Amino acid sequence: MSAETIFAFDFGVKRIGIAMGNTLIRQAQPVKVINAVDNATRFAAIGALLEEWQPGLLVVGLPLHPDGAEHEMTARCRKFANQLHGRFNLPVQLVDERYSSAVIGGQRGEVIDDRAAAIILQQYFDTH
Repeated sequence: MSAETIFAFDFGVKRIGIAMGNTLIRQAQPVKVINAVDNATRFAAIGALLEEWQPGLLVVGLPLHPDGAEHEMTARCRKFANQLHGRFNLPVQLVDERYSSAVIGGQRGEVIDDRAAAIILQQYFDTH
């Protein structure tokens, strides 16, 4: 059985956190944070990572209100997931990320997006 690489994304308007793992070890690890200046820069950086690692699946965190209701960022994350699928022709799954940043508990101003992506991916591994 060969391991498939999976990438996860914690989408934000200013930054996108990225984590990776594989289906054999099922352990997520932070990879990097992309400062998203514009769509061209954002997708060029993501494309370079995908080319290098050749993942078979992409996972995107889906932010929701604590009661499960959607909000503005939910729609933005769905759009981002659709763009990933359309640009890179890879399957994309959405994972509830309601408490991913709270679990990390970083300091004010600390960039934790890649660690949030790792929590999102670990949630995917734990439930699939």
